[in-house]
Formats: sequence, C-alpha cells, structure tokens
Amino acid sequence: MFRRLPYRIQIPVGLSAAILVTAVLVTAVSARLYASKARLETLSTLDRGVVLIVAQARPLLAADDTWRMFSLLRDAAALIPGGSEGKGRIAVLDSQGRVFASSEPSLLETGRFLLGTNWRGIRMTPPENPVETQKLDMPDGAVVMMASIRSDDGQVLGHAFMEVDASAFTPDWVTLANTALIGVVLAVILLVPIGWLVGGQMTQPVARLIKAIERIGHEPPHELKASVPQTIDPELGRIGSAIIQLLNELEQREKAESRALSAERLAAVGRITAAVAHEINNPLMGLLTATQTMRIHGDSQATRIKSLDLLDRGLQQIRTTVAALLPQARIEDRPLVPGDLDDIVTLVQATADAYATHLDVNLEIESALRVPSAPMRQVMLNLLLNAIKAAGENGFVQATLNADAVNVQFLVTNSGPQLNEERFKATLDAESGLDPRGFGLWVCREFASHFRGGFELIGHPTNTTLVFWIPNQDVTKPQV
Repeated sequence: MFRRLPYRIQIPVGLSAAILVTAVLVTAVSARLYASKARLETLSTLDRGVVLIVAQARPLLAADDTWRMFSLLRDAAALIPGGSEGKGRIAVLDSQGRVFASSEPSLLETGRFLLGTNWRGIRMTPPENPVETQKLDMPDGAVVMMASIRSDDGQVLGHAFMEVDASAFTPDWVTLANTALIGVVLAVILLVPIGWLVGGQMTQPVARLIKAIERIGHEPPHELKASVPQTIDPELGRIGSAIIQLLNELEQREKAESRALSAERLAAVGRITAAVAHEINNPLMGLLTATQTMRIHGDSQATRIKSLDLLDRGLQQIRTTVAALLPQARIEDRPLVPGDLDDIVTLVQATADAYATHLDVNLEIESALRVPSAPMRQVMLNLLLNAIKAAGENGFVQATLNADAVNVQFLVTNSGPQLNEERFKATLDAESGLDPRGFGLWVCREFASHFRGGFELIGHPTNTTLVFWIPNQDVTKPQV
C-alpha cells in the first residue's frame, strides 16, 4: 500500500516513520544503559553499606548489645536502595551463623540459623568456612551481600547480611516512556512539514523525468533528448544522463539490429552445421574401419556380409540424421534391434583400442524393442565415445542396454575422473551450441527431451555413470 503512494507523500511519511523508529531505538538503548548504570550504582551503594555495617556492628556485637544493634540496622536499612519501601533488609549474624539482630525481625527472626542453610533457593556459606566479602545473585533477581565481622586480632565475631529485592533494581520505565513520547511528538511536528516541502521540490524534476521515460519507444530518440530536464542535483543529474545515454544506445541499437539479425542467422547455421558434422563424423570412423576390414579379410564371405550389414546400417543412420534437417523428407525409421548394439561396439572398437580401454557391453532385453533405431544408435555411439575418452589410457568402460515393457535404457560407466553434477551441467551448457568443444552429451539430452525420456548423472564415489532412457512404445518419431 505504501509503495503505491506518490513520492511527494512517501518522502514525508517515510521521514516521520524513520524519526519515530529512531526515537524508539534511542530510548530503548538509553533505558538499557540507564538500567545497567542504576544496577551498578545500587551494587556500589550496597558495598559501601556493608563496609559501614561491619565497622559499626563490631563493638556492638562484642558487647552483646542486641537492642542498640537493632536500632543501628533499622536506621541503616532506610538508607539502602529500596529499604524505605520494604525492598531491602539488613541483619547481623553471630559466629555460628544465627541471626543476632535484623531490620525485619518478622522475616529474619533472632536466633534463626542462616549460614549453612538454604535461603531463597541458594545454599548459604557454612559458618566454619567464613568469607571476607561475598555477593550472591538470587534466582528471583535479588542480590545478597555478605561480609565477615572480625575482631582486632582477626577472630570472626559474626557476619553482616544485606539483601535487596529484584524490584529495587527496576528502572522507572513510565518516566522514560513519557519523556521519549514527548521527544517523538516534537520531532514529528517539526520535521514533517519540512519533509513535505522537500518532497515537493524533489518530485518536480522526477515527474519530468518520468514523462520523458514514458515517451521512450513511442517517439524518435533524437526528439526525446531535448525533453530530458537539466538539474543541479547530482543524483537527478545522473538519472538524466543515464536517460540520454539510453536514448543514444537506442539509436545505435536500431542501426545495429539489421546487422545483428543477419549475423544471428549465420551463427545459427554454423551451430547446426557443427552439430550435424559431429553426428555424421562419429559413425564414419567405424565405417572406415569396416572398409579396412573388408580390404584385409574380404575373402571371407561371413566377414563381407557382416561388414556390408554394418556399412548399410551406419549409412542409414547418417541418412536419417541428414533427413531430419529436411522438413519435406519423410524417412520411416526402423525399430531398434539387439544387433544395433553390436554395430555400435564395432564402430567404437577402434577408438577403444587406441586408448587401450577395456570395453564391457551387456544386453538385458525383457520386452520387444519399440523405439526408433537412429536416435538410439546416435545416443549409444555418443555415450560410448565420450566414456572411452573420459576413461583415458588403460581405462574401463561398462555399458548396458536393457529394456522392459515400460522403458528402454542405456547405462554407461567409465573409470575416469569422477564427473559431479555441477561439471555435468556445465558440460551440457558448453555443448549447447554456444561452445564448439562438442555436441555429444547435448545431443543425448535433446533426444531425451524430444522423446519424453531422461538423461542424467548417477552419483558414485569412484566412477561416473550416465543413464539415458526413453519410453518403450510404438513410435517412429517423437511425440508432440
């Protein structure tokens, strides 16, 4: 609600609120300091009172003069903080820790054992272990001061006992609140009109700047520059300079948009070309290996048939990849068969041999395969090539193609440096077409999204496992 108000109202209202909050905070801090100072002063008064009681009670205690001791304690209790209001009391104990006399006989009756007993939840010091001076903080906030009364030769004649209730330390909050309220009211009365005046002066150039900004996009930038107000205020001057700079940049942007549009088209073509080149280049290495095999072992009919089948499926994969770029082409893709995995292994074997990588491939088929072969072959080829390179020299790569009635899944594990989730996402971003380092993992992610499947990293402390899956259903192209 406050943010919807105009600035000419927000400024004085905000100033008044700031004054009020500041006054409250200053009052709270002052009250806290006042309370701490008052407590220290009260404790200092108690220390001096205990010393005075010890000095004046020594001869009376030695003379066993109970009546004069009572008179002394009654008069002294009226002088300690809260004593006149019944919040403080004084007693003199004998050497055995019994009350000899007190300012409140009804609470500290004569002859009562106090030392060595519980007093308000605190165990008092036993008389056989006298202390010179002691301050005890009671659980309810009260304070007890104790001091030994000794003769000239050092013998313990008794003990001085002084107690002040917690309420004696409580500051006068009502007086402080009234003083703070008067200060806040005076500050608001004096400063609010000033805030209204300042707010009105500040909002005039701001309103002109707002009108100039509202016209941006509706009028030519060179015409709007003349309507930007000039002001001596440094902050508003910076805003005006920023608006003029924005208008200059808009002029430059209009001139550069046409050039940027053509450059973007060229960049898009370059990214598509790089991706297609990557997906075509992957199976080509294996196909070249197959042709080399035919040259060497071409006399064997089984070798020729196997190599020709491999060449046929590999070329069909390339044909399908290229046809995906042609909207007018309608190529029907065949379903994936277990032999496709053998083709992929043959295609990547040369790379695995170059890295001396041990390749372990498993096939776990529990249901008929009803997924298109071309995208699955591309995914398996990309993942295996990436895993072999990641495993490095003398590494280990394990791949498993499994299928059930729901999903077809391909898992690849390599023994190379562990790939964490952050690096995995960074690699996908780098391969998204904005970085020429590669497109393998990015293509896998795009296929997973296209076929409503998944592509993710499985965490493991010693190796890296990537899993790709898509629904196992009768489709020859991704669902829309």
